[in-house]
Amino acid sequence: MKASVLLNVAAGSVESKETSEALARIRAAFQAAGAEASVQAVEPAGLPAAVDRAAAGDHDAVVLGGGDGTLSTGVAALARDGQPKPLGILPLGTFNHFAKDLGIPIDLDGAVRTVVAGGERSVDLGEVNGNVFLNNSSIGIYPEVVRQREEIQDGGIAPRWAAMLRAAVDQLQRFPMVTVTLRLPAREMRVTSPMIFVGNNRYEMNLLKISRRARLDAGELFLYVARDRSRIGFVALALRALFARLDPEKDFVSAGLPCLEVATSWRWSLRVALDGEVRRLATPLRYRVRPRALRVLAPPVPA
Repeated sequence: MKASVLLNVAAGSVESKETSEALARIRAAFQAAGAEASVQAVEPAGLPAAVDRAAAGDHDAVVLGGGDGTLSTGVAALARDGQPKPLGILPLGTFNHFAKDLGIPIDLDGAVRTVVAGGERSVDLGEVNGNVFLNNSSIGIYPEVVRQREEIQDGGIAPRWAAMLRAAVDQLQRFPMVTVTLRLPAREMRVTSPMIFVGNNRYEMNLLKISRRARLDAGELFLYVARDRSRIGFVALALRALFARLDPEKDFVSAGLPCLEVATSWRWSLRVALDGEVRRLATPLRYRVRPRALRVLAPPVPA
């Protein structure tokens, strides 16, 4: 196998010693697995163009190293009709939800061996207003927390965990609500909620946190709207999620569907979280599932 490996690194760190050491470890891992790899570091702003170039090259696969946001940013070029190259994943981020749902090992050597083994699966993509997502998209309090966390981190005030905690506390005090019209294939509903969550396939929440999916190829989006509109109720919901005590029927209005539209009466745009990255998108938000649109190198689905 010949792989093009793109490692997502922070802006300004492409030439750093830490990056050079990471590239060397990745090259060594591919060599040990018996594969040839072209490895380069790419800043976030240059990732889509780098994936385009790699997809047009003579490699057998395009491999992305980073977290869920990195993968979400890079997959658009690999999900086009007629694109022959599959995606390989090196889960080097904080949470790595997509890799975990695929059963890809989290350690570098195990992830490289999975890429080199060459087992392919075709999985669904979610899309909203032309922007793809692998895991989920949400509006309401979560995008506001992420936005504030990034502002705190950009100011060099606190590390990631402390910035996230401060942002979460601040936003719970402000408690932003969204009032939208949800246009579903069979009905329309007006809702006011602190959180509207759209998953790429169904998340298992009865015994687990909002984090795992049994399938990635069922060809559906899954909509979750938090029922409780009070601050105390939402905090209780978060605590139940933390301790794996969510009750889907009690805690959420939910539905599986191929598409939906989120419309507002007066907002021209909304902040939207896509796999943990926040963008401002024009309304209405038009969501759809793209069944089996992405080929990935991953272990086979357990029997």
